[in-house]
Formats: sequence, structure tokens, C-alpha cells
Amino acid sequence: MTASEIIKDIKARKFKPVYLLHGEESYYIDQVTDFIEDKLLNDAEKGFNQTVLYGKDTDMATVLGAAKRYPMMSDYQVVIVKEAQDLKWGKDDGGSKEAEFVLSYFEKPLPSTILVLAFKYANFDKRKKIYKAISKSGLIFQSDPVRDYKLVPWIEEFIKEKGYKIDQQASALMAEYLGTDLSKIANEIEKLMLNVPKDVTINADLVQKNIGISKEYNVFELQKALAIRDVLKCNKIINYFSSNPKANPTVMVLANLGGYFTKLLKYHYIPNKADAASALGVPPFFIKDYEVAARNYNTGKVFQVVSLLREYDLKSKGLDSSGNVTDGELLKELVFKIVH
Repeated sequence: MTASEIIKDIKARKFKPVYLLHGEESYYIDQVTDFIEDKLLNDAEKGFNQTVLYGKDTDMATVLGAAKRYPMMSDYQVVIVKEAQDLKWGKDDGGSKEAEFVLSYFEKPLPSTILVLAFKYANFDKRKKIYKAISKSGLIFQSDPVRDYKLVPWIEEFIKEKGYKIDQQASALMAEYLGTDLSKIANEIEKLMLNVPKDVTINADLVQKNIGISKEYNVFELQKALAIRDVLKCNKIINYFSSNPKANPTVMVLANLGGYFTKLLKYHYIPNKADAASALGVPPFFIKDYEVAARNYNTGKVFQVVSLLREYDLKSKGLDSSGNVTDGELLKELVFKIVH
């Protein structure tokens, strides 16, 4: 089930006694957890029947102790464990009383308790008996990161659901600049929508103005400058990045360039260039940029650039470097090697 489908079922009062929400992408885990916390019980019921625990501050005995209580003046009680990845789950070998105590609850959970385990930033071990027990008695939702080529459609759908419109260039700019952290993207969109009327289509200018992206000096423009080997423009952008490191962290710049040149390499090997937009997962108006870049960077050069990006990613993290070079100097050196 998707997060939206889980929430739809909860709205329809179709509950599961246990929800294990796990995965590397926290956005949907938070979305489901917050909805259950805010909406499942009314305000009068919450005082006696809602318990919120944090994994690092509790243990499984405490969690299950709370889960085994019966609701007061309500049909259900809710027990939520946030940051459940920090919870001490106990041994899962079935050979101890602790393991049997934990497993027995998940095999036959109390129907009047809704237990939510928000296990974030990692996948729960599917080999564990607990996982198998929950899959039978409750519901397991895995929240995987959104692939970079799916970010533009995700942004457009998110904005559409809010009753707004956005053009492709603006959504592409947001995807390139904000990365794949859905929580960060959603927060930036929410702030943007506070300053844009619903009858106005969000364009690149509005994105640049409200999200703090420089119109001339951003990763998006750096890619364009690299595509045409405009050394002067590249250096201006890198100098801007150096003077604004918090807004343009090197790790983000390198990640975006890595994605760009990987797509450029893929472009070289697409037999029918008419299929390039769908094959690369980019809006069609970007293909002209890839056509130009492909003429300026043959396959051999692109392989070299990808290798350089890996090398400088390690250097930016202090590996294979003297340690006396700033991130700005590393980027200048990298760009010089790319365009020459």
C-alpha cells in the first residue's frame, strides 16, 4: 500500500493493530505517523488513550506494556514509537523469554491498540521473526527514496494536490537544486505557496526568488555552462558557490554534476535520440542541452569526467587530499579539468 492508501483506510476507520513504517525516505513515514497522531483519536480521547514514545528513550518492554493496556472511554488506544530504529528490540532468536514475550505480542496483538513503529532512515531486517509476525497480523509499509528521474513528476503532483500549477522548467529547477530529500522539497514548496496566489503558475523566476536560488549562479546554470564549455561563466558560478557555501554545499554540487554527466553518458548510447527524454527521465525541453553537451563531450571524455567527479568527491571528504585545500578551490580545479 502507498502512504495515501494507508491514510485513506485510516480515514475510513479501517485500522490495523500494528503499523511498521520503515525505509530510507522519512517523508512518507512522518506523513502516516503524523496523521495517526493528529487525526485517529479526537481531543477528548487523546488524554487517556494516546502514548508517544521515542526509541532512544524507551525499550520494548515499556512499548508492549503500553500496548497491552485497554482503552478508556474509547474504542481504541494509540501507541506511537518515533525513531523506532533506536529502540532496543531484544534478541530475535526465539530462545529467550524476552524474545518469546516480544514475538508473542506481534503474533497476536491487542485489537483495541493501534501500535505504530516509525523505523526511519533504514530498512527493517526482513529476516527477523518480528517482521514476519507483523506482516501477518498488521501492516508493513516500506518508504524507499524517490529516484532522481521521478522527482519532477513528484513535485508536479505534490503541487497539483495543493491546488497550484507549476511549469516544467520550474519543477526541474527545484529537482536539480533541492535534491532527493522529499521532506526538504515539501517544506520549500509549502513556503513558496505562501507567497504565490493559486491562480498564478509557478515559474522558474518565482522558484529562484522564493527558494533562495540565484537566478544566474546555481547548479542548473553550471550544468549549462559546462555543456557549452563556457569557462568564464563556469568560473563565475564557482566563485559564487565559494562565497555562499551554505547555500551551495559541495556535496550537493558534485551529486548534481554526477547525475548530469551520467545521463549524458547514457544519452550517447541511446540508439533513437527521439526517445531520449523518456530514456533519461527528463523533460523534453532539456534534450537540446544534452545534444549540445554530447557534441562537446565524446564518450571517452564523459567517462573521464565521471571518474574526476568520483575523485573530487573523495577529496571533498578529506580522502586522498592534502587537507589544506578549500571546497571552492577543489571545485575550481575540477571544473578546469572538465572543460579542458
